[in-house]
Amino acid sequence: MRDDQIAELNTQFEDKRPKDIIRHAIENHDAIAVSFSGAEDVILVDMAVKIDPNVDIFTLDTGRLHPETYQFIEKVRKHYNITIDVRTPEQATLQDFVKEKGLFSFYEDGHQECCGVRKITPLRNKLTELDAWITGQRRDQSPGTRSDVALIEQDTAFKGRGETLIKYNPLAHWSSAQVWEYIKMFDVPYNELHQKGFVSIGCEPCTRATLPNQHEREGRWWWEEATHKECGLHAGNIISKG
Repeated sequence: MRDDQIAELNTQFEDKRPKDIIRHAIENHDAIAVSFSGAEDVILVDMAVKIDPNVDIFTLDTGRLHPETYQFIEKVRKHYNITIDVRTPEQATLQDFVKEKGLFSFYEDGHQECCGVRKITPLRNKLTELDAWITGQRRDQSPGTRSDVALIEQDTAFKGRGETLIKYNPLAHWSSAQVWEYIKMFDVPYNELHQKGFVSIGCEPCTRATLPNQHEREGRWWWEEATHKECGLHAGNIISKG
């Protein structure tokens, strides 16, 4: 897909509903998957399975998620009666990393290396099977890295099975309030951690509850600068600003 075609699609879907974008994505790509992180992007699953009950849905199990997140993933699987492709780290690489760096090296030298082993490699392996993927990125999630997220874009950080990999971000224009309005309106299951003050949910050692009026990303990698708060799944957000 050319840049001008992507630009035209963004214009076409600027005022459309997220489910309209998801429908277009599913109908126009033979190999496409929904990325489900175990947080509020579960509404992508809700919308997608109503369009295609057999849509490919995947999640990344880093081995360091909260118990509530594992329980939630299973709850979603049963609620929608779907198969979730759970991707895990390459065991040999993970064992070597932990042997060399221990279990909490990210507090000392940053989260990128650990995320690279536990998230990026499994994601890269999954994306090589696809022509496009659907994510739950929103512009209001991170002022430093996601404020310019497009509805539809070429993924410059990863490669698919063809020449280009297209990334769809149907919720790009939505606010957190809109997400929760949808969850309540359609009785969508959600992670119990949200009831305990967690807004943005990742791995257990790198996620904490936020205080009133704190931005949601302040609960992630709180020991690092706000401008660096991407694990690498959406590295293009940072690369594009370089």
